Amino acid sequence: MQVYLKQNLAFLAVPKTGTTAIETRLKRHADIVFANSRKHVNAAQFHNRVAPFLARFCGARPERVAVMRDPVEQLRSWYRYRARLSPREHAESTSGMSFDDFVLAVIRTPKLPLAAIGSQYAFLTLRDRTVAVHHLFDYDEHERIADFFSDRFGEEVAFPIRNVSPFKLTPLSPEVEQELRQARAAEFALFADLKAAGGYLRPMAV
Repeated sequence: MQVYLKQNLAFLAVPKTGTTAIETRLKRHADIVFANSRKHVNAAQFHNRVAPFLARFCGARPERVAVMRDPVEQLRSWYRYRARLSPREHAESTSGMSFDDFVLAVIRTPKLPLAAIGSQYAFLTLRDRTVAVHHLFDYDEHERIADFFSDRFGEEVAFPIRNVSPFKLTPLSPEVEQELRQARAAEFALFADLKAAGGYLRPMAV
């Protein structure tokens, strides 16, 4: 997570949505940077803890920006990322596991260590299911994301490609996809709303 007081923005880093590239490009403008294990401050944590702190000590109420990815593609990114890990050294490794089995591990309980990845919907919402960001972008709308930040920062902003997992075939059977869509119906519904809006939603009023 990064906060830019001059631009009145806070960027919330949803995992596996290109956050490394965005934060790398904008870091020099950031007044506050949450990194390493605290990089992925979610919307509820920001709303309940960080936002009151900024209001009290900085007199700031920054607009929250986040990126969301197609739910299946986000899981593919997790799967490929963890496939790089050695199964002998990391319980989170997906090496030797099919994508179908990974998806089933994610949506079923109890959770294996490799399946403990959370969800985009849980990251973006409060306990009452309010989507707690002001600006939500579709991961695939690269130009629109760049244009938004370019406008707010008053300079041309382009994002280098960072932290890309190696290619790995990840077929998903129709049966498992249907189970995934049922298990994460709210996440698929939010992403459908985002796509229907042309890749840019404004869930919270500014």
